[in-house]
Formats: sequence, C-alpha cells, structure tokens
Amino acid sequence: MMGQQVLVLNHNMKRESGRKVQTGNINAAKTIADVIRTCLGPRAMMKMLLDPMGGIVMTNDGNAILREIQVQHPAAKSMIEISRSQDEEVGDGTTSVIILAGEMLSVAEQFLEQQMHPTVVISAYRQALEDMLETLKDISTPVDTSDRSMMLKIVHSAINTKALSRWSEMACAIALDAVRTVEMEDNGRKEIDIKKYAKVEKVPGGIIEDSYVLRGVMVNKDVTHPRMRRLIKDPRIILLDCSLEYKKGESQTDIEISKEEDFARILQMEEEYIQHICEDIIRLKPDLVFTEKGVSDLAQHYLMKANITAIRRVRKTDNNRIARACGARIASRTDELREEDVGTGAGLFEVKKIGDEYFTFVTECKDPKACTILLRGASKEILAEVERNLQDAMQVCRNVLLEPSLLPGGGAIEMAVSKRLMERSRALTGIEQWPYRAVAQALEVIPRTLIQNCGASTIRVLTSLRAKHTQENSVNWGVDGETGCLSDMMALGIWEPLAVKAQTYKTAMETAILLLRIDDIVSGHKKKDKDGQMGGQGAE
Repeated sequence: MMGQQVLVLNHNMKRESGRKVQTGNINAAKTIADVIRTCLGPRAMMKMLLDPMGGIVMTNDGNAILREIQVQHPAAKSMIEISRSQDEEVGDGTTSVIILAGEMLSVAEQFLEQQMHPTVVISAYRQALEDMLETLKDISTPVDTSDRSMMLKIVHSAINTKALSRWSEMACAIALDAVRTVEMEDNGRKEIDIKKYAKVEKVPGGIIEDSYVLRGVMVNKDVTHPRMRRLIKDPRIILLDCSLEYKKGESQTDIEISKEEDFARILQMEEEYIQHICEDIIRLKPDLVFTEKGVSDLAQHYLMKANITAIRRVRKTDNNRIARACGARIASRTDELREEDVGTGAGLFEVKKIGDEYFTFVTECKDPKACTILLRGASKEILAEVERNLQDAMQVCRNVLLEPSLLPGGGAIEMAVSKRLMERSRALTGIEQWPYRAVAQALEVIPRTLIQNCGASTIRVLTSLRAKHTQENSVNWGVDGETGCLSDMMALGIWEPLAVKAQTYKTAMETAILLLRIDDIVSGHKKKDKDGQMGGQGAE
C-alpha cells in the first residue's frame, strides 16, 4: 500500500508548488515590467501593437499597452490588472506602478533563495509601505489651486512624458479649462466628473493645433428638416426625452373597424395627438428642441411653422451635457413643460460641417458646467493617442483640485523616500531589516529607468544623485528626463500630485505582497495536447 502513488488531482491537471511557483511569478512580473520599462519619462519610446482584429494601437501609456497584450501566466495577468486599477483610480502613473511592482518582486527573490519565509518579507514590506506614505505626506507641499501658472506646470509634467509633449502648452490649457468647467461644489463637497461632462470629440482632419475646448457642447447631429434655422443667437432650448410621434400601444392591440368613418377618425386622432404635443412645446416659444427619441414628419411640420429647430435622437449623455451647459432641465413629458425648464444660458446655436459630417454646436454659454473638447488630427491612431494623453492630463488636474498637495517629480521623491527608509532600517532589529532595506533600493528603479531612457550613464548619475540626497535641503533634486543630468525639480517645475504617488506605491506594494503569498498553482486544461503550455512561462 505504501509504495502505491495516490492520485488526487485529475490527470490533466498540473500542480506546481513551493519555490518553483514563486520564481515563476517573479519572472512573469519582471517580464511585464520589462515590456513597459522603456515607456517611462519624457524620452519614452512608443509601442505599436496589432490587436487580433488587425487594428493598430500606438501608445506609450502603460495601461493602454497592457490592455492589448494577451498573457497566459496568471501572475502576469494580475500585473495587468493593477495598471488598469491605477488608471481608473487616479488616471496617471500606470507605467511606474508596473515598474515598481516588478522591482519589488525581483528584490524579494534573493531573500526567498536564502530560505527566508515569504511572510517575513511581506511584513517588512507592509511596514515599509506605511513609512513610505508617511514620508510622502511629510515631503509634500500644499498648492494654491487658483494659481493658473502653477496648475499648468503640474499638468505639463504629466503630459511631458506623452506623445502630446510637442503641443504641451495647448494641451495643458485644454485640460485645465475642461476640468475647471466641470468642477462643481455641492454642499461643501467638490465633485469633478470628467467622464460624464467633459466629452472628447475626435474629428479626423486638420492639425492638432486646431483643437480647443468649447464653451458649451457639440453633438454629432444635423437638424431634422432642411428648412429649419441653422444659426440662432441666444436660443431658448428645450430638452425632452420623450418622442414627438404618435404613441403606439405598449402591448399588441387589435382594433376592429366596422365603419369607414372610424378609420378616418383614428387617423385624425393620431394627428390631433401630435398637434397637441407640439402646441405644448410651442406654448413656451423655444427656438430649439432636442429630443432623445424620434420626431415624426408631422411634428416637424408643426415645429417648422412655429420657426423652431428640432434635433432628434440625441444620446442621453449628450442631453445631460447640454442641460448642464445651458441650464435647461430635461422634461420627460411635454404637458409638464414649465418656463423654468427652458435653458437660456447658451449664446449661440449653429450647425457646421466639419470633414463630411454635420455637427451641432451649442456654444458661448454663460456659466457652463459641461464642455466638449474638440480634437483634430491627421489620423485615427494619432487622435486616439492624443485622447488618452488628454484623459491623463485631466485626471491629474482633478487629483490636484481634490487633494491640493504636490511632490517633486523626476525620481526626486523616490530618492528621498529611499533615503528615509534607509535611515529607518538602521533602527530595526532582527531579520526584517533586510527586506525593508531592499524596498529602499527598489525605489531607485524609477530614477534609474529615467536615466536609462535618455541614454545617460546610469551608475554615475545615480551615485551622484544618491550623494546629493544625503545633503541638507535637497529633497527636490532628481533626474532631468530630457538630458539625464541632475537638476532641481522645483526650478524645472516638474511636480506630481500626492494622490497619484500614494496610489502608485499602495498598488505596487499590494501586488508584490499578493504575488509573494502564492505558493501553489493548480492549472487544469480541457484538452490534453495543451498540457505543456501552462506553468512557469512568462508573458507570451
């Protein structure tokens, strides 16, 4: 009985456990970090990805790259997840999160080789994370959000690493204006909803310099009837989300008609109903009607007689944006329309033809709380990349407005935190001080990568940077990503929001801890022939 092998797992299940899994996970994380490594800093390279459908993505945004890569290794998948969560949470720092997490894991590798238990490494990491966040708060400087030039500097350092950096001044202004527009104070709580109210409309054609923020909203629609007015000054706007056509029954209805007059009567009722709806609208004397549903030909006729321009099948999100921009309220029934539902905040309504599509502009609003960013550019790929970069810039703006404190960029903050951790580690006793110290070294990966990416000598610059940080009052010294020399980040005006950095550290640490905890991978395959594929392989 003893010599017999007991089969617990299915035949085509693979199980790996112990050291082999940990090395596999660490390698997978390193592979992903290496893919992204060249995308950090102002001298970042672009990646060109072909998705299975044959579309092209050209970007250096960490999250966008990893979204497109197909990965097989489970550890690599969780690395990809963290860049997505970073993107959703703060919108910037997607590249640094991956690089940091990869580095945290690779410094842990030597401790595992020395047979140190993962939980010891993990508790040291946890301690280090707390100290890092504390240090960030100490170093951070408060910022006056009403100072426009300062805000532009912050956004500039976010855009600087992107493809947009050539037009950075324009892009910074666009991002700042857009965020300022949608900012709302609601009983003491600041609400900045970029996703809903700052829409980016991409129109191929023209050049990037033609892009701008509208003081209002743009919709990709044309008027419903060719004889309606295309240009209205100071329009009175009504927004509806009901249809201006005869209401058909919800359920199927059969009507039996015995007399011919009844049929004429039914048609007449339909007409009367539409006329009634239109009269409800005309009563308020609007110039413009937007509806989310259809407008029948008859309704168009009535509205046209009253000299009202109608635009139909507007998206719900667009309708909300128009409401915020011109101060109208969306009404769901025509008979409930009141005078206060009419929006009078807009100064101009016009329909323009851009490229070969018609666009409706509602602009020159008095106090818009929503806006549209109109992007022009040579090709779809360029526009997609510009949009991604603008999203990052707007997120950075939002973070600063919500949490107005800043940290020096360019790897300065990493060096400062690293130095502080080194000092703290001397006070620790026992075995935990080694992983704690390793975290301090791992943080240097950010300045190191910056130096590598602009082609300077890594060791020389990094050593002099380390030496610089041992002096007093040199927290703001980091690497100038353009030249690879040491410089004072305060003078260069390279700043990062505290929210972004704190989130980066939290996410990177948590992931490293999570992956170190794993000591067993059981993978089952449906097909026998795929058996050899899973396991310790890195990113495909």
